[in-house]
Amino acid sequence: MKALVYKGPGQKAWEEVPNPTISQPTDVIVKIVSTTICGTDLHILKGDVPAVTPGRILGHEGVGTITEVGSAVTSLKIGDQVIISCISACGHCDFCKQGVFSHCLGEEGASGIGWIFGHLIDGTQAEFVRVPYAETSVYLLPKEVTPQQGTLLSDILPTGHEIGVKYGQVKAGDVVAVIGAGPVGLAAIATAGLYGPSRIISIDLDANRIKQAKLFGATDAVNSSDADWKAQVLALTDGLGVDVAIEAVGIPETFTMCTQIVRPAGHVANVGVHGRPVELALQDLWISNVTISMGLVNTNTLGTLLKLVAQKKIVSDAFISHTFALDDIIEAYDVFGRAAETKALKVIINA
Repeated sequence: MKALVYKGPGQKAWEEVPNPTISQPTDVIVKIVSTTICGTDLHILKGDVPAVTPGRILGHEGVGTITEVGSAVTSLKIGDQVIISCISACGHCDFCKQGVFSHCLGEEGASGIGWIFGHLIDGTQAEFVRVPYAETSVYLLPKEVTPQQGTLLSDILPTGHEIGVKYGQVKAGDVVAVIGAGPVGLAAIATAGLYGPSRIISIDLDANRIKQAKLFGATDAVNSSDADWKAQVLALTDGLGVDVAIEAVGIPETFTMCTQIVRPAGHVANVGVHGRPVELALQDLWISNVTISMGLVNTNTLGTLLKLVAQKKIVSDAFISHTFALDDIIEAYDVFGRAAETKALKVIINA
């Protein structure tokens, strides 16, 4: 088969590799129908995730058709079309029993890390992928949801919802600011609207992206390149700041921005993947009763979000800005990596 293989920082190749095989009774093999590229993949290619070693097949999102099942798999069958969760869960360990699948203690990849696809084991940017713990790590795709929509449920929608909205404790009447209008930031905007906030403010350097954010439910837009960006945000509140500030970029500057606009007793929810240290001004924040949260998605709300996408309660197709064939994945990476020029949001790659 062919797959997108990481060759070291800044290097990748679409090349022939061996087909995956069943190695555990709980495995299935999935033929990829649709996959995509995540901002985390770009972080990997920059060298920000040293656990990813040369030779690894990248990708942790996708929908496909089961072509082979392990001997212990009883609830899935050959021919089933499934959403592959970006987080693998054994379903039996203490963390899995708590719904904290991101820290599954199963032995695949490394005990304590649920994100293994394209990280610690081969991923989904390939013609076929081995899926461990299949019965607790995939979701059947209903007929009302396309494979492309299902691919959005692998990661970005649960990540924006769980780590941004739920960890940020968004509630009815809140003013929410989302810094970063990339795919995950837009997912936070789209799912925040489910909780009835009074305002959702999109903040970004890219005028196109903050314009796009209106399609996902943002009520207001602020360009962070404006010298008075902070004053503009405060003017949309009672002057005290936002109730919830969601960081969806992953650089020190945007995290600091969140701490500057959150109100006393508010929440800062960090969603972005950070590759370098961030300074935290505790000398200013300690007195403000601010809650700061962060984490790796559990995908424990994927099933709920799937129902909402099926019922068209969540905007989904608007995430998709470009579509490519699997053989054109190198071009897809180029387009996604130059999002400011290409106006890329989520690029869908179909087999």
